[in-house]
Amino acid sequence: MSKKDNWIAGINAVASALEHDLEHVREVLIEAGGKNARLTEIEETARRRDVSVRRIPLQSLEGIVGNLRHQGVIARYEAAKPTDEKELPGLVEAAGGKALVLVLDGVQDPHNLGACLRSAAAAGVTAVVIPKDKAAPINATVRKTSAGAADRIPVVSVTNLARTLRALQELGVWIYGLDGAATQSIHAIDFTGNVAIVMGGEGEGMRRLTREHCDGLVKIPMPGEMESLNVSVATGVALFEVVRQRGAKA
Repeated sequence: MSKKDNWIAGINAVASALEHDLEHVREVLIEAGGKNARLTEIEETARRRDVSVRRIPLQSLEGIVGNLRHQGVIARYEAAKPTDEKELPGLVEAAGGKALVLVLDGVQDPHNLGACLRSAAAAGVTAVVIPKDKAAPINATVRKTSAGAADRIPVVSVTNLARTLRALQELGVWIYGLDGAATQSIHAIDFTGNVAIVMGGEGEGMRRLTREHCDGLVKIPMPGEMESLNVSVATGVALFEVVRQRGAKA
């Protein structure tokens, strides 16, 4: 196997790729002797859609994906072409004054990144912006956790996050950073126009320069005893406050 191959692992991740992103699935490998009904369903779906399927020994699966939890199935995956940061202005303009950009400033846990991308896809974000430094790469763990969202929404990896935030502001995007110490509630902000929601990384939150480029800082009201939320949970809350305000219907 080529070291450049991308792999997604796990029943839900592979099933989602076959359902929503078939053109990028190159091969499905299933544990030989695996009796799980979902594995049989995945095998039948892949064959029906003319995707190559092989049954291989368990140790061979583990040799390909290492410690990644695979549940007896993996898929060789040709990842969608990354979105170039030069494409971001066009994406914002195409949103017609309703752009919703998610900015993740240094989310380094791939499970958290994958969960954020899944929420972003569900909320219909215009693009997700991540810095090239101090951020988790889009790897097999991210793809599994995101249930395929990592390759279905524009993810823009940028060299200079502060410069990108300035460029968004010049495009008429209002930028709001989530900060537990902020005085203003997220529910008090008008999110019906072009907006970007900025989430900080685990532990340290937003970096100083990122914070300084926000138009405002807001917090999620938490009347309970906990002082903070996991970044992926907070991302979901923030994005769906925007969705609520815009009155989106399923």
